Amino acid sequence: VFCFPDPRTDPWPLVYSPLPVTLLFTSYLFVVALGPRCMRQRWRLELRAPLLAYNLAMVALSCYIFYEFLVTSVLANYSYLCQPVDYSRSELGMRMARVCWWFFFSKVIELLDTIFLILLKKQEQVTFLHVYHHGSMLFNWWSGVKYVPGGQAFFIGMLNSFVHIFMYGYYALASLGPRMRRHLWWKRYLTILQMCQFVAIAAHSSYNLFTECPFPDGFNIAVFLYILSLLALFLRFYHRTYIRGKQ
Repeated sequence: VFCFPDPRTDPWPLVYSPLPVTLLFTSYLFVVALGPRCMRQRWRLELRAPLLAYNLAMVALSCYIFYEFLVTSVLANYSYLCQPVDYSRSELGMRMARVCWWFFFSKVIELLDTIFLILLKKQEQVTFLHVYHHGSMLFNWWSGVKYVPGGQAFFIGMLNSFVHIFMYGYYALASLGPRMRRHLWWKRYLTILQMCQFVAIAAHSSYNLFTECPFPDGFNIAVFLYILSLLALFLRFYHRTYIRGKQ
């Protein structure tokens, strides 16, 4: 089913046109390509304080987004099996649309993850998985906020923001330096949590493809295929890091 832009979110910052997001993505690719070259003859930067502040801020933002998704969906009596988008300008409808925008905007902020890695000269961590995930989420959630801000999409944002609370919490601890290393034994389980998230989202999206639900099938198909690609890449990462790496 073809979707028209939601008139509520269409004029919002970064949503009104694909141009701002496309420029952001293009700039991001330039940084990924040219950043390591610029840092080649320079010392890695000491960014312990900025990294700690950034990661704690992302924990706070993820907590806020998760809270808003959860509370709004409960108050609006959202279904986890089939939930059409509430296009009304009711209080709860607008609240859900706003938290969808904040989740989309958090994906813009998260591009800083890559910039920090480049400034720290940790180029080996700027993998295809890293760039693909950060770049594609920009366009995925731009289209989500522009066309379907709410409905089935709330589950993806709520689950992802919950996982990011732990992920950025881990990064915040890691930014404190080597003395924290012995407390970060749970990195492997964080990766497992991320993969469980993908399985849950795949099941949630595919269910609607076999039932009569007034939520666009095109979005559910796109989410399902995208999540499968992430799951495959994360499984490869898990095998290389925790299984083959140990061997």
